[in-house]
Amino acid sequence: MARPQHKDELQSASQTQFTKLSKLIESMSVEERNAAFDFGAGFAQKEAHWERDKNLRDVLIHLYEWHRLLLNWVEANYEQGRAEPFLPSPYNWKNYGEMNIEFWHAHQKTSTDDAWRLVQQSHIQVLQLIETFSDEELFVKAHFSWTGTTSLGSYCVSATSSHYDWACKKLRAHLKMLRI
Repeated sequence: MARPQHKDELQSASQTQFTKLSKLIESMSVEERNAAFDFGAGFAQKEAHWERDKNLRDVLIHLYEWHRLLLNWVEANYEQGRAEPFLPSPYNWKNYGEMNIEFWHAHQKTSTDDAWRLVQQSHIQVLQLIETFSDEELFVKAHFSWTGTTSLGSYCVSATSSHYDWACKKLRAHLKMLRI
């Protein structure tokens, strides 16, 4: 799927990828939903998330927290006029992995069912947010000073369709090992 470049493409991609994620989760048995990830002997991926996320809940919480980052950032900058970076202090694009670990730690007592409800709710909130902006506001680079040299839509794509695709790939790898 091509990266969205217009509002309608963003809305469609976000919903399509979320539907794929939903169907994948719905296809999982209770045992599969609650099983610890085991990608098999010799599975070696360099990205930190392969080690960080231990189960479905961890993936869902990651999605939820990144939705919250987007929603909070837009609220601060657009609605309240406060100049806030996307990543909260002390994090930046070089050390945001530490923030992801903090999210992981904060939700170790969250149930998988609660994590799924949180993601469903925040997904709706993000779609409602996207709806409030025009195509130009979403996809003209630097339309808003607080988006820097990129576009608001690019952040929205990252927090929705791209992240949902990432989650599906991870869950499919999990299911592949469980269903051998």
